[in-house]
Amino acid sequence: MADVRVDTIIRGGQVVTSSQVYESSIAITGGKIAAIGPEELLPPADKYIDAEGKFVLPGLIDSHVHLDGHDNYELGSLAAARAGLTTLIPFGSYNLEGDETLPEAINRSKEQFASNALVDFAFHFMLQNRPDILNGLPQALEMGVKSYKMFMTYKKRPWRMCDDDYICNAMEMVASGGGVMQLHCESGNIIEYLENKLIAEGHTHPTDFPRACPDWAEEEAINRAVQMGAATGCPTYVVHLSTHLGLERIKQAQSLGQRVWTETCPQYLLLSDAEMAKVGPLAKIGPPLRAEDGPDRDALWRGLEQGHTSIVSSDHSPHPQELKQVGWDNIFVTPDGASVPFGSPGLETIVSLTYSEGVVKRGLPIWWLARVMSENPARIFGLYPRKGVIQVGSDADLLIIDPQTDRIITAKDHQSNAGYTLFEGWPVSGTPWMTLLRGQVLLNQGNLEQRPGYGQFLACEGPRSPIGGPVR
Repeated sequence: MADVRVDTIIRGGQVVTSSQVYESSIAITGGKIAAIGPEELLPPADKYIDAEGKFVLPGLIDSHVHLDGHDNYELGSLAAARAGLTTLIPFGSYNLEGDETLPEAINRSKEQFASNALVDFAFHFMLQNRPDILNGLPQALEMGVKSYKMFMTYKKRPWRMCDDDYICNAMEMVASGGGVMQLHCESGNIIEYLENKLIAEGHTHPTDFPRACPDWAEEEAINRAVQMGAATGCPTYVVHLSTHLGLERIKQAQSLGQRVWTETCPQYLLLSDAEMAKVGPLAKIGPPLRAEDGPDRDALWRGLEQGHTSIVSSDHSPHPQELKQVGWDNIFVTPDGASVPFGSPGLETIVSLTYSEGVVKRGLPIWWLARVMSENPARIFGLYPRKGVIQVGSDADLLIIDPQTDRIITAKDHQSNAGYTLFEGWPVSGTPWMTLLRGQVLLNQGNLEQRPGYGQFLACEGPRSPIGGPVR
């Protein structure tokens, strides 16, 4: 019998799953995890990677990324690979003013991303306020795009805000196709009223912005989202949760057994509305950063600790700072009447911030990181068990973190066209030392070893319930 060999063995590290940490070695062959166990019990390998003193996690996923604008797919994929991510799920888009169908847009987006991708990728798609796009939804679901997003706000932005009946129709279709609906939950009509009132009264400084988007406007929209999900039988995912009030409504739905899940982002966990005075329109995001002396940040951390909030994602939305600076004069609208851009970059800081602030500073177990940035995104968005887990037969996607390092976040080190980060000067502990994607080294101590085009499109299956429960 010929000697059995494997391609690679990672040895000496602390293997991290979504529920435990243990010392072991991982054997990889053919891009898959072939065995996990003591090195002396594994076959010989052609290559050995020494991870002594380091954590070995399943490859991390950023499941909320906008790359169809100022940061394109090529740049976003490069930034993700350098940041220590192995999979992205960006939002695809279609031509709103043409006759492009949803399946056509999916095929176009796949081709554009695949030619430049350094990381693996799936897609969400936005369902804007153009009802005829729903004609292609059944076919799109069959093509492996199982998650869609709709907006309950942004009345001033063309095509964005969707009425409840349109949302319900789309949710019913998504549910019948085995998908999940994501909703940006803010009460658009209320926000429009408050915003117009502030403008009429001359309250247009960046520090006035949060007043147009109160916490109860998020809660009210989440309540409708929960009820619409129940009425249509559609799994419902609340994006970028920012408030204590919204979290309590989600917890109530979860206690009744509803398939209602949510995410939050580092900016809501770590920053406050005080940023509006410091950097003004650069900190204009939707929902807004909440009150510095309010209950929201602590509540969001508790939601993650207790397992009610399933995912940490970036909501990377990188408008260049020169396009946002006009908001110093009027935070709501530009001189030509357009909305001052929302959003901030986050793709290149999410790994370091989530590890440093959650694990190192707050003492959450390292396996919590594997849960909220690997297994739960893979479960909810239909990539599990191919992605999101260290187990035999899964893709050999791995992140190796060196905990014995410190650095300072600065935009000059980033790839994004945004040109800034809300976390400029922020100290972080731990470094993505190495990543492997399908068994091949992708990032090696800051250097990339694969070329654009290595990343693959991932057809998604239907959602699975995320891992919940308290982590301590």
